[in-house]
Amino acid sequence: MPNLATLLTDSAAASPGARAVVLDDSVLTYGALDDLSARVASLLTSRGVRAGDRVALILPNVPHMPVAYYGVLRTGGVVVPLNPLLSPRELGYHFQDAEVSLVLVWETVAGAARAAAAELGRDVPVVEITAAGTLPELRRVPPLPEVAERAGEDPAVLLYTSGTTGRPKGAVLTHANLTSNARLSAELFSLAPGDVMFGGLPFFHVFGQTVALNGALGAGATVTLLPRFDPARALEILVRDEVTVFAGVPSMYVALLRAAGGEPVRAPHLRAGVSGGSPLPVEVLERFEALFGAPVYEGYGLSETSPVVCFNQEDRGRRPGSIGTVVRGAQLRVLDDAGAEVPVGEIGELAVAGEYVMAGYWRNPEATAAAIQDGWFRTGDLARVDEDGFYWIVDRKKDMVLRGGYNVYPREIEEVLYQYPGIAEAAVVGVPDEAMGEEVAAVVAFRDVPEPERPARLDELDAFVRERLARYKHPRWYKVVEELPKGPTGKILKRSLDLEGAVRRS
Repeated sequence: MPNLATLLTDSAAASPGARAVVLDDSVLTYGALDDLSARVASLLTSRGVRAGDRVALILPNVPHMPVAYYGVLRTGGVVVPLNPLLSPRELGYHFQDAEVSLVLVWETVAGAARAAAAELGRDVPVVEITAAGTLPELRRVPPLPEVAERAGEDPAVLLYTSGTTGRPKGAVLTHANLTSNARLSAELFSLAPGDVMFGGLPFFHVFGQTVALNGALGAGATVTLLPRFDPARALEILVRDEVTVFAGVPSMYVALLRAAGGEPVRAPHLRAGVSGGSPLPVEVLERFEALFGAPVYEGYGLSETSPVVCFNQEDRGRRPGSIGTVVRGAQLRVLDDAGAEVPVGEIGELAVAGEYVMAGYWRNPEATAAAIQDGWFRTGDLARVDEDGFYWIVDRKKDMVLRGGYNVYPREIEEVLYQYPGIAEAAVVGVPDEAMGEEVAAVVAFRDVPEPERPARLDELDAFVRERLARYKHPRWYKVVEELPKGPTGKILKRSLDLEGAVRRS
């Protein structure tokens, strides 16, 4: 398996004049991206970076990001992509844990990176990348055209998980993991030269990095960037840049629908939406397809699986609400707590094996052994598979609510909440209760409902839910907010929900 950087160099050799990366009026052709990344590799080598060294990348989705990303890979170095919003303390943890040799950081957050590096007790160079100066400066550096040879099992990217429990862990993704999954993604979405991929998913996250960056550039397509997701800007880009494939998380689809205001959107080149990161409510999928005139294909994956392992594949049919069927190169099983496979239709924990599963957690054998058992990665997601081989995510194992001895799956309730016409966003969690052990709580954001009218609408919503769900699944607590808390990829953060002021229902 060649170096992951060959996804770029092969496309550049085939079509050097084709557009690779676009940000508004700024365009990098494949030839320019290839050349600039070779100059980054030369710069890093002159700074002492060698094969296997970890290099932190702290950049938003700007053209400099892929330039730096492929530059590190060309040296044989390991990319450690980090969120530009991290604090100096958080950056310091990642620098220390990954034992980074050098940091490449965007100008607006360079101060935080320097502060973090200064606390390490060893010399770690921090190289600031600027919007105006870096690319012209790079052109004065001689290129390093050769790409370092790497084995398939060698680390390419050290991707830190979100750390919902404890400190973030570094998933070691190899050149084979990421190259194979990028090629798979291009096949699943039928990407080819002439396609334009929406690049609003952050590239420091596995979904954006594999699907929107490596998958698109490996196929010779164009990526049009949006450094910070804004639905109005996204709508403008969809039309202006003739986007053919929109890749996003569910909250992006919700925001686009809100920005569209219920009116059909003229994006004639859009042929597909791709959703992942968390379950997409069927109601949102259907509304998007009606207004944007393009089908939405939902899939599934995690940081630890590179990520795509299941997808609604065109040749297998599409079932809204499911994550589709297992992709080539992956194996899926649904297991009980003892590790035995459950019968078709029954709920268990989804486990993944195959060529996309990470090598392990960085220097954390205990966590690796807990996560990968007998070659199967235990995802922590509850799922079922039907007789036709379609998988359905029921919920996160840790999110399941145990109410009075009954298992309650928040996603099922969220699907009903999203069917109510006035709902923009919704999340369901469990809260402690003396009588029942746990009770069901719903946090919702209404769409265009003035605050004085919200109590009445909440009464309507509660009645709407009660008509559609068994009594033990009814939310007993509701809270209305302007917007739900989200992580850097737009995923709703249930652990950050504040239920103070929630209203009790009988």
